[in-house]
Amino acid sequence: MNQNWHATLIRHMLLLITVCLIGGLVSGYYGWCLAIGLALYLGWTLKQLLRLHDWLRNHQPDEAPPDGYGLWGEVFDSIYHLQRRDQRVRGRLQAVIDRVQESTAALRDAVIMLDSEGNLEWWNRAAETLLGFKTPQDGGQPVTNLVRHPRFKEYFEAENYVEPLEIPSPINDRMRVQLHITRYGNNEHLMLVRDVTRIHQLEQMRKDFVANVSHELRTPLTVITGYLETLLDNVEDVNPRWTRALQQMSQQGSRMQTLLNDLLLLAKLEATDYPSDNQPVAIDTLLAAIKNDAQALSGPRNQRISLEAAPGVRLKGSESELRSAFSNLVFNAVKYTQDEGNIRIRWWSDEQGAHLSVQDSGVGIDAKHLPRLTERFYRVDSSRASNTGGTGLGLAIVKHVLMRHRGRLEISSVPGHGSTFTCHFAPAQLVTKQG
Repeated sequence: MNQNWHATLIRHMLLLITVCLIGGLVSGYYGWCLAIGLALYLGWTLKQLLRLHDWLRNHQPDEAPPDGYGLWGEVFDSIYHLQRRDQRVRGRLQAVIDRVQESTAALRDAVIMLDSEGNLEWWNRAAETLLGFKTPQDGGQPVTNLVRHPRFKEYFEAENYVEPLEIPSPINDRMRVQLHITRYGNNEHLMLVRDVTRIHQLEQMRKDFVANVSHELRTPLTVITGYLETLLDNVEDVNPRWTRALQQMSQQGSRMQTLLNDLLLLAKLEATDYPSDNQPVAIDTLLAAIKNDAQALSGPRNQRISLEAAPGVRLKGSESELRSAFSNLVFNAVKYTQDEGNIRIRWWSDEQGAHLSVQDSGVGIDAKHLPRLTERFYRVDSSRASNTGGTGLGLAIVKHVLMRHRGRLEISSVPGHGSTFTCHFAPAQLVTKQG
């Protein structure tokens, strides 16, 4: 095309010069004829340029460029073809956009697009049903102004979207929704919202069932263990052949009572999101008491238990819940560490928050088990857990206590070289002692 334009321009210039020379031959004024011819050609070129400029400034989206002939005709034709090609491309893109919008509009899950600041850019119809968004007045609004649940505000501002968040719907407290945020593009956000009311109800039924059964079993189990203790206290009046059986029954009864207590504690932890007795807890004093209990549990095994606790660092929370979680970690270290082994307890704080680590030199845990350790009743070695009297609920209790205290559990272990359990607490839970 460039070569055609060059050839056309050269032909036009040669034709103009020829006409000017013929006019000069006739009139005898070669210079004036050449100047007048070039001036006329320049004027015509400027006129076509002004027509193009006027069309570029004022044309409608589908308006064709002006007609022309010669070199400018080819220019206008090229612009026309480019315009038609762009229209076809835009048409195809618009068709794709329309199909995407139609498909997302048909979804039962809400799809919401947010800019880098968290303002609403686009959402489908399900977002109006699940979250109560209104079109078009909510466009450009910060999402935290429309979803006002404190946990969502904290979740969104923390910018840690690895795990989804489950909260009541802003328009219906009986509806539970699960939100999952993904970043894309220029730090923009894509938020997916799903109705999990049915799943929540089933989970609540499971929790209620476990809590009710555990509660109902406590009374008959207490009666059974009470009579067994009475019989063992008067063992001389019992046939000696029953002594071993009574001892084993009493041992298993005590184990069942521990299991029921753990199940009831888990049910209590799951009943609310945050502890009711949310007070500053002196963790150093708490850990000192747990260390003494652990030393008594170790008994004649001569395990070396050390404690390093920053004295001025406190946590907001429930002392009883934190005691339960921390003692689970420390007592597990005692149970699974060999005689004369080392157990190190540390409590410290930094700019990331507060941290508790329990490190032991025990048998360690294979890496394949680590992701499932906090599941209920999950056992790395069932025979070993039975021998130590474990219920399989200790780390599940730890996990729930930490969640209620804005914390998380990190586990690292090497078989044969011991394990380290580290609790990380958010800075918001930290209370620094003044003075």
